[in-house]
Amino acid sequence: MRVAVSFGKSKIYTAIVFKIHQIAPVLYEAKDIHQILDEYPVVNEHQLNHWEWISSYYLCSLGDVYRAALPSAFLLESETIIYKNDSFTEDVTLGDDSFLIFEALQHHSQLTIHQVSDILGKKTILPIINELLEKNAVIIKEEIYETYKPKLVKYVRLLPKYTTNEGLQNLLEQLSRAKKQREAVLHYFQLSSSKKPIKAKELEEKSNVSTSILKALVDKEIFEFYHIKTDRISFDGTTNEIKELNEFQEQAYKEIKKSFEKHEVTLLHGVTGSGKTEIYVKLIKEVLALGKQVLFLLPEIALTTQIIVRLQNYFGSQISVFHSKYSMNERVEVWNNVLNNKSKAQIILGARSSIFLPFSNLGLIIVDEEHESSYKQFEPSPRYNARDAAVVLAYQHKAKIVLGSATPSIESYFNATQNKYGLVALHRRFGNIQLPKIELIDIKEKFKKKVMKGHFSDRLLEMIEEALNEKEQVILFQNRRGFSPVVECTTCGNSPQCPNCDVSLTFHKYRKELKCHYCHYQRSMPNNCGACGSTTLDTKGFGTEQIELELKELFPNHTIGRMDLDTTRGKYGYQKIIGAFEAQEIDILVGTQMLSKGLDFENVSLVGILNADSMLNFPDFRAHERAFQLMVQVSGRAGRSKKQGNVAIQTYNPYHQILQQVSTTNYTEMYKEQLQDRWQYNYPPYYRLIKITLKHKDYTKVDTGIHWLARALQNIFKENVLGPTEPSVSRVRNQYIKNLVIKIPPKQSLGKTKEQLQKIKNTFEAVKDFRPIRFIIDVDAY
Repeated sequence: MRVAVSFGKSKIYTAIVFKIHQIAPVLYEAKDIHQILDEYPVVNEHQLNHWEWISSYYLCSLGDVYRAALPSAFLLESETIIYKNDSFTEDVTLGDDSFLIFEALQHHSQLTIHQVSDILGKKTILPIINELLEKNAVIIKEEIYETYKPKLVKYVRLLPKYTTNEGLQNLLEQLSRAKKQREAVLHYFQLSSSKKPIKAKELEEKSNVSTSILKALVDKEIFEFYHIKTDRISFDGTTNEIKELNEFQEQAYKEIKKSFEKHEVTLLHGVTGSGKTEIYVKLIKEVLALGKQVLFLLPEIALTTQIIVRLQNYFGSQISVFHSKYSMNERVEVWNNVLNNKSKAQIILGARSSIFLPFSNLGLIIVDEEHESSYKQFEPSPRYNARDAAVVLAYQHKAKIVLGSATPSIESYFNATQNKYGLVALHRRFGNIQLPKIELIDIKEKFKKKVMKGHFSDRLLEMIEEALNEKEQVILFQNRRGFSPVVECTTCGNSPQCPNCDVSLTFHKYRKELKCHYCHYQRSMPNNCGACGSTTLDTKGFGTEQIELELKELFPNHTIGRMDLDTTRGKYGYQKIIGAFEAQEIDILVGTQMLSKGLDFENVSLVGILNADSMLNFPDFRAHERAFQLMVQVSGRAGRSKKQGNVAIQTYNPYHQILQQVSTTNYTEMYKEQLQDRWQYNYPPYYRLIKITLKHKDYTKVDTGIHWLARALQNIFKENVLGPTEPSVSRVRNQYIKNLVIKIPPKQSLGKTKEQLQKIKNTFEAVKDFRPIRFIIDVDAY
């Protein structure tokens, strides 16, 4: 259960009782628990076991996991409240500010610290409150309050004495002069024929009366108001029968069932558009029939909006959704519904944080697009990978888990080939549509021949024209938002930098401002160069915003949409854009990697990738794997329903092996080649990686610290320590960053390695100079 505990004199925190024992502490006097907050536990045994695994595997404290897991409405706050002291004699003189507060307390029974601050318009108000306390003018009380408030809906009903025929006759005579009130009563009877409770708002709308008229009827004791607690998210609509699977899906479904007999985990490798969702639906239906819960994990919130609609068609109100765009209170409701195993929380659809929900009898976990890097949490701690944590969660619940992807991560595929996971492949698209035709366009050539229009080659424009003439839609992919990533002075070569980070500012034309995508610093676009005063500023590189503006000039008669972090803010940001595109209101959609995730649009016949090279040339051992996955996933959005789609990839280097593999969608070739590299250079899946990051605003401190640490680690792990290095952006939010990587060979015990690391960390933190440095450990960091 949750309990409130006091720290120091004034602070009160929410804690969870982890273990009950009778051993008194030796070194200190234990305090009493301030109060118990729950009547029944909000966290169950299964969760605690899972949290312990996360905390020991990812080397973080249990408190970090607990803070990440519980919706913040469950973490109470303490708020100081001031009351007037009735026994105060007014002959004591008070200062001006103190008198103002005392005056305010004459009119209000109580004030919070925030309100006092607002009245005085000051931030430092504690001395004033102390003065009032010393002179006994006020008394103080710490009050704990819960931040979750259930949503109440106001209903109206007729008092029992008017429900008989006689009573009604009298009532209508009584109201013969009050026309509006009479209207309201008559409409009330019309609505009551449906035998459902009647909402006050509904009655106002139907009878066309104002709130004051209903209030007058309540005052006359004809009506009364009452409230019913409702959930904020509900589904109204009919459910459909599950679609029949085609022979290939049926085959894959049987193979999954078979592999579950031997393996807990099965990898479903199905090409884009092969109908993996329909297979999931059939598996879910089976598990629900056994009365168990299902967790459906998705990498992007954008994807949940589309899949919710598809699953609701089959399962209706058995689905609950859990992700960060939902409000605090909505998340608490989902938590409580899962905890009590309610019928509306049998299927949970969510992003990575939903692995923390209080499941009691989980039967199946589905991790869709399992290769996605968005399953990994980087900041703050716990830095867990939801896919790996879900595998452990399934194991603890004795549940089965399906990992689905058209481009599985090399680790998962490796586990499947080593017979650790089951492997089921689905090589045909639904409806036997061919995989899209992929064309590589050499833009180095095109620039030489001067046939580029802005960032578009003549061939890509020709393909866009064709698709639009056929009344089909186009998706264009560019993995950078904003207008252009660099603004440069053509006279002296200076470009505006972020004052807090080591990066140039990105220009956003729509708002005429320069923004830092790391710390959100922004300033308006300057008219001249800050270094030499010249007015010739030029932009380098291009983002989604620039592409959108170019398209508007090239295709003035068509609607252009853009989907990136700037246009999808807010809870319904994704839905609006995806909805408009599905309804074919948008002809060309430009977007970042959000577009690459399992979205399903049936009228898209062309996908264009504007610059493939920016993904390939990246200082990361996974760069080629990620680029392959991203390009194949984006290509998979083309031609999903009627005919074969087209994909155009613009590149300066069409002979790059990854681009050749993308053009033939040859996953196994890419897998073998990458595996060969990983084996040669000792990277996952053969070796494991632990990354250590130090951060501090003083460069010399970080530098000394990282060198000390490197020596300490090299004494133990020898040549398996890489670094120290600086990341490509070596200062973010005025904090300098240095990294070290430890490689753990296959035979070396992970547990022992972590113990050694913990010891070194403790020694490091015992050094006075190093104590202020942030020490971050990230297990399986890449």
